[in-house]
Amino acid sequence: MDKNQPTQQRRYITGFDGLRALGVLGVILYHMNPNVFKGGYLGVPIFFIISGYLITDQLVRQYQTKGSFNFKVFFTKRLKRIYPALCAVLFATSAYIVLFQRSLLENLHKIVLTNLLNVYNWWQIVNGQSYFERFANSESPFTHLWTLSIEGQFYIVWPVLMVIMLKLLKKRSHIFNITMILAIASAVLMAVLYQPHVDPSRIYYGTDTRMFSILFGCALAILWPSSRLKKGIETRDRVLLDAIGIVCFVGMAFLFLNLTDQGAALYRGGMFVFSLLATILIAVIAHPGADWNQVLTNKLFTWIGARSYGIYLYQFPVMLFFEARMTNIADHQVTYHIIEAILILVISELSFRYIEQPIAHFDFKQTGQFLKQLVTFNNSQKRATKVVSFLAVLIFAIGMTGVVQATTVKPGKANDSALAQKIKKNKATNAKRNAALISEAKKANAEKKKAAKDASYSKSVSVASEQSLEKQAKKHPVNQDLEKYGLTQVQLQRAQTLQVTAFGDSVMLDGQNMLQQIFPKMVMEADVGKQLVAVPAEAKALADKGALADNILVGLGTNGPFTLDQMDALMSVFGPQRTVYWINVRVPTREWQNDVNATLQQAKKRYKNLVVIDWFGYANSHDDWFYDDRVHPNTTGGPYYAAFIAKHLLEDTPQNTK
Repeated sequence: MDKNQPTQQRRYITGFDGLRALGVLGVILYHMNPNVFKGGYLGVPIFFIISGYLITDQLVRQYQTKGSFNFKVFFTKRLKRIYPALCAVLFATSAYIVLFQRSLLENLHKIVLTNLLNVYNWWQIVNGQSYFERFANSESPFTHLWTLSIEGQFYIVWPVLMVIMLKLLKKRSHIFNITMILAIASAVLMAVLYQPHVDPSRIYYGTDTRMFSILFGCALAILWPSSRLKKGIETRDRVLLDAIGIVCFVGMAFLFLNLTDQGAALYRGGMFVFSLLATILIAVIAHPGADWNQVLTNKLFTWIGARSYGIYLYQFPVMLFFEARMTNIADHQVTYHIIEAILILVISELSFRYIEQPIAHFDFKQTGQFLKQLVTFNNSQKRATKVVSFLAVLIFAIGMTGVVQATTVKPGKANDSALAQKIKKNKATNAKRNAALISEAKKANAEKKKAAKDASYSKSVSVASEQSLEKQAKKHPVNQDLEKYGLTQVQLQRAQTLQVTAFGDSVMLDGQNMLQQIFPKMVMEADVGKQLVAVPAEAKALADKGALADNILVGLGTNGPFTLDQMDALMSVFGPQRTVYWINVRVPTREWQNDVNATLQQAKKRYKNLVVIDWFGYANSHDDWFYDDRVHPNTTGGPYYAAFIAKHLLEDTPQNTK
């Protein structure tokens, strides 16, 4: 083997650009509307597999040609390919935050540093960052960058490991087997760590639970190296390859349409099967004798595929910052998403043309000369280069100001608005109250079960309590200030002893004081960013303690949509004997508002014990009831919110709301 022999040039597979284009479009559509494009996140495994295949294919080809692998050249190319756009998005986003959205300053320095060190996904895990929080104030424009950290870790570790295996193991089959064992172990770990009704972000972010997609690509390169694939094959073989490609593509499309991002099916085999199908499709595309490479090759796909890295990087900050400025997205979903898509593509093109490509081909030995020409007043450099360089320095300086300022921000202090302070205070107060209330609810439920065995006793107690409420209303009225919001004094008296268990998000926390003023016995399990997936486990824990009330109040959907299947899981915990009052959502700043409310209307037909409280219909025309976010009731709207919910809890049964 001649070490001085030039490495055989890799055939550029244009169809991979087409597959990248489909992958990045899927991810963007998912981030825009996860309820409609619920499997779009599966574009990420496609990127992983292609990376695994191309890097391993390059590594094996060079090792076989020269008997060694040039790590310096490899890492230099990776740095020039990855870091220019990554640094651009990190510091441009930081600059925007420090200038226009300072509520996101908290942990900014840690986020930037961990991204530069390729460990951001593990920082997200350690700090309990959820991938599935869609609305909470803590939502980060950097959330999607976990994928870059996993790829960065792969670029660092895999070449070293691969060279070791190539030196020690002579047979490709042995290397293939080891790679597949590692991949299957990763998929099994994902399935084992998944817990129903628990936020799966730990599994979603983990290198250990996601590396099987990359390893599938690596295994394919060992088994199916591009240099050995020949164009001249028999017609029947070409037809067979094309047919296999069709089956895989259809299977991937089916999973794209059906696998939800928090469902058990995804983590217990779904993502594994999707990755396997994508790997086989990539094998077909890579073969020059098949037609799939040509099918996925066109000018549009080539353009998007070549810029897919930048498109992926810039999409989330653009969407987050744009939507933070728009207050009526639910009513203009298509228009606003088209605007977002145009912004993403324009920014990505500018980044590709003026940052990624120039630096990818830049000779760093000429850095001194470049800087010298940059500050001289002559025409030795294009004006565009000087303008871009000046803007880059300015953006970097502003971004670094934000990073430095973030080091002085105490946890929880970046967003110090009146609403944030109120929710934080209410959360602390609620946590203190719950322990005593749960104990009291457990005792009350036990007494109720005992009394229920004596029908005559229960009937007499009911009559007596109604009479006593009327007397109490006259002698010792309570919460009289709420009567003007439509509640009678008898209802307010009944509310004082009504056992209610409530599950909600920050909107419910916002109204906690008034709700618990009306219902002093209410146990409230509410938190910022809470979504439905976390509630079944909480409800079951209370039910197991005997502390789950007969009246359930639910206020979820602000932070993201949910499916009827997810509602099934929760309603089965509540059981048919309890009445569930579900507050629909008023969240015009998010596209899922109408989807959530439509799902609740569907659910109302399915569950006989479900009452939907139409807060949206009642409050939507009253912008003056809400803080600037148009979601959380302010001091004016708070009493309307609490009184409206109370009236339904005290008056409605499933029978009289049909």
